[in-house]
Amino acid sequence: LALFIGVQNLPEGFNAFREMTATSKPDASHRPGAVLGLLFLVSFLGPVAAATGYFLLQDHPNVTASIMAFAGGGILYLLFEDIAPQTTMKNYWLPPMGAVFGFLGGMIGNMLIGH
Repeated sequence: LALFIGVQNLPEGFNAFREMTATSKPDASHRPGAVLGLLFLVSFLGPVAAATGYFLLQDHPNVTASIMAFAGGGILYLLFEDIAPQTTMKNYWLPPMGAVFGFLGGMIGNMLIGH
């Protein structure tokens, strides 16, 4: 499973590298070596955050659940912000906020059912 997750993230990493190095005014912070170094350092944030949460929050399931629900809503917002049709809309925030409110409705429904 971890292998598939890693392979799935490769195109995102290539795209992030390309966007960070493609600037109209190149400076020292946008050199390919500097960008690779930054992305390498940032790659450790996930495991460090996971270990911190595991050791510090293992006795606090409600806090963990709240953080996960908030993160899930944020992921849905970003997903619909990027995947929503690229049409000109007066209220461009409406599709991502619809996803967030749909997520909220699902969470409330789950709480009402009691699962």
